Amino acid sequence: MASKPTLRIQNRDARRLWLAAQGLATPPTGPLDTMDIIRKLGFVQLDTIRVVSRAHHHIIWNRNQHYREPMLNKLMAQHRQLFEHFTHDASVIPIEFYPMWQRQFRRMKQRYDRAGYFSSMPNEEGREAIKQRIAQEGPLSTHAFDTKIKGPKEMWTRPPHKLALDYMWFCGELATSHRENFKKFYDLTHNVIPADLHSQDHGDEAQIDWLCDAALQRIGFGTLGEIQRFWGATDASEVKDWAARNSANLIEVELQAADGSWSTAVAPPDIEARLANTPPPTSRLRVLNPFDPVIRDRNRLKRLFGFDYRIEIFVPAAKRQWGYYVFPILEGDRLVGRIEAKADRAKGHLNILNLWSEPKVKWTKARAEKLAAELDRFARFVSLQEINWHCNTQPD
Repeated sequence: MASKPTLRIQNRDARRLWLAAQGLATPPTGPLDTMDIIRKLGFVQLDTIRVVSRAHHHIIWNRNQHYREPMLNKLMAQHRQLFEHFTHDASVIPIEFYPMWQRQFRRMKQRYDRAGYFSSMPNEEGREAIKQRIAQEGPLSTHAFDTKIKGPKEMWTRPPHKLALDYMWFCGELATSHRENFKKFYDLTHNVIPADLHSQDHGDEAQIDWLCDAALQRIGFGTLGEIQRFWGATDASEVKDWAARNSANLIEVELQAADGSWSTAVAPPDIEARLANTPPPTSRLRVLNPFDPVIRDRNRLKRLFGFDYRIEIFVPAAKRQWGYYVFPILEGDRLVGRIEAKADRAKGHLNILNLWSEPKVKWTKARAEKLAAELDRFARFVSLQEINWHCNTQPD
């Protein structure tokens, strides 16, 4: 019997499937269910930078524009529907995923013990004293302690108590209770995580299988490297072993890139049904956050969209190609441009500093009107009253 031909996914179909999987294929309207958005994404990355709105708020708002910034902390601090930990970076994760995160706590502990990054933190007795204070006083932020940095103060240097708090947070001994103006408050883990979730014990293989399966479900198709990078909680060898164990439930596909080239990937068993049922994406234009999950894996982004992007916040100003904080512009299933915008909260202004279109993208009047409408919505989301253009409204 002849084997079934390998499924070939054209580039435009791949882009549409990816955007649908990431909640960007439909208009960001309708009833708001913030937890449903986060569950479908798997997690939402946290970031301190607030050029317009912090990344985590912007990411959720782009999926449903009824979302408002105070809602996220309520889900974590009051309703305990989220916990905070490290995927590829600090993120909020649905609380029901906690049992499958136990090995990540061990991985982080082993990584930092080997690296010696926390070598200047208090010893075990000192860390126990910190936990005793939290037990007696309730959740505490780093500002409740006053140990000082010894030696030269460099960019990423932290005082001993901050190192201890973060180490115990990475290891799962402490958990984020809540945040106030993005300031993290640490509590004992059993005070934050419900007992029925905290007490579950799954073997490493079961956790790896869950992580890989959940990643593939959320990306729709991908290489083993993309599956690994989704959570940042597995090693390459572990993902390779998972694929071997689950080969009967994986579909090998050929994937067309934006440049027309083809490569192999894996997909879940229902990939053909997903492709058949994925509607064309909305033609609505959206300004994406640089940390949006569609943008985060730069290699995948370039392969699918032909969009070469990096954030330049750590690049010296004179060496930046674009700007400090530049937002990609999504229209339908194409990334059509980039925009540099910055909020001036004291004046209530959203300042547009630069606008660029992608090669071969004609900046039509209709496209300009859609961008203006989206910027107006974006400004209202963060309570800004006026949009000021400091560049030409026609992109370079």
